[in-house]
Amino acid sequence: MKIYTKAGDLGKTSLIGGTRVTKSHIRIESYGTVDELNSFIGLLSDLVTHTEIKTVLKEVQDRLFTVGSSLACDPDKEPSLKIPDLKEEDIAYLETLIDKMNEVLEPMKSFILPGGHQAISTAHIARCVCRRAERWCVNLQEEDLFVEPLVIKYLNRLSDYLFVLSRYIGHLNGVPDSPWKPRV
Repeated sequence: MKIYTKAGDLGKTSLIGGTRVTKSHIRIESYGTVDELNSFIGLLSDLVTHTEIKTVLKEVQDRLFTVGSSLACDPDKEPSLKIPDLKEEDIAYLETLIDKMNEVLEPMKSFILPGGHQAISTAHIARCVCRRAERWCVNLQEEDLFVEPLVIKYLNRLSDYLFVLSRYIGHLNGVPDSPWKPRV
């Protein structure tokens, strides 16, 4: 099977369910950004050595495929298709992880500059891409194009997780937060 089909050569692609849309369609932007996020999560996993974090990140990647499938599906045809579901438990899981990491972190007293270690910086990049994916999904909602509300909630919580994870990675590696000191 060839990877190229030439079906998209004129700037259109198919949603799950067969509906053709332009490649610049807001739905394509949303799941394309989720795909980009998934790639950065993979890079982050490659940069961390902590086994438990790697396991969590693999689970996050799986959930992001679920999110991408939901976003890539024609909402009018989704009920007849077998699309994996996101669950409230997925969000609760992230919240539990956030709380657990925060137990060992110093309270924040200022904004934090990304950096200090490749894994820390990559976690911040993933957080930013996650926020962009969330904005695209909110944009879908604002344009009255269906997006599962749980998708927006999951992406919101995932960005929080990635922020706390960046600090936790610093903690594990002995790299202190780099506080922003605004010029006055």
